[in-house]
Amino acid sequence: MMAAAVCWTGFAIITAAVLTGQSEGIDSAGLLFWRRGAMLVPVGPSWLLEGVRDVTALGGVFLRNLVAIGALAALISLRLRREAVLLAATVMGGWLLNTALKLMVGRPRPLIVPHLTEAGGQSFPSGHSFNSAVVYIAIALAFAAMTPVRRVRWSLVGIAVLASFAVAFSRVWLGVHFPSDALAGWLGGAGWAFLAAAILQRPTKAGADLMES
Repeated sequence: MMAAAVCWTGFAIITAAVLTGQSEGIDSAGLLFWRRGAMLVPVGPSWLLEGVRDVTALGGVFLRNLVAIGALAALISLRLRREAVLLAATVMGGWLLNTALKLMVGRPRPLIVPHLTEAGGQSFPSGHSFNSAVVYIAIALAFAAMTPVRRVRWSLVGIAVLASFAVAFSRVWLGVHFPSDALAGWLGGAGWAFLAAAILQRPTKAGADLMES
């Protein structure tokens, strides 16, 4: 709950800045920071661009859902039905929440730099950032509960945090999101994953018991 509160507080602050126009200067500077030349392309070799596209694909609909399905299958095969129900509810609830937030804010995507990958829909909060944080952190929390070793639990959650944050950063690098979109998306997704893990424990246990019966 504490982690969720910190993340959602940050999300609320960024959202307020976006809605009042106070994030425009930082957003523009963030997009232009590592871009050079008349075409405003990112500094670096060509392989770096492909690497960033690979990272951003981890937050795309196909790969993140494939990973989520694999995690669900693993949990069910281990007879951890409660954790499987919790993970499914967290992922589905996060997607619905992100969709609702996008519709509420209605921010268009940045046009000041070229887009280096395909992107559609509203810009705030970043769907890749939000949903990758939800999926990977929720999976990490589910599997971390299997071990009593603290450093293993922290390692699983830490890797998930870093991986999802890398997805968020890649969206800015590719020019399809403002920095505030990506950061707010990541904070919102992480906050939802932590919040869902806290509040959905009892309902998912009941659902898992029903499945068993």
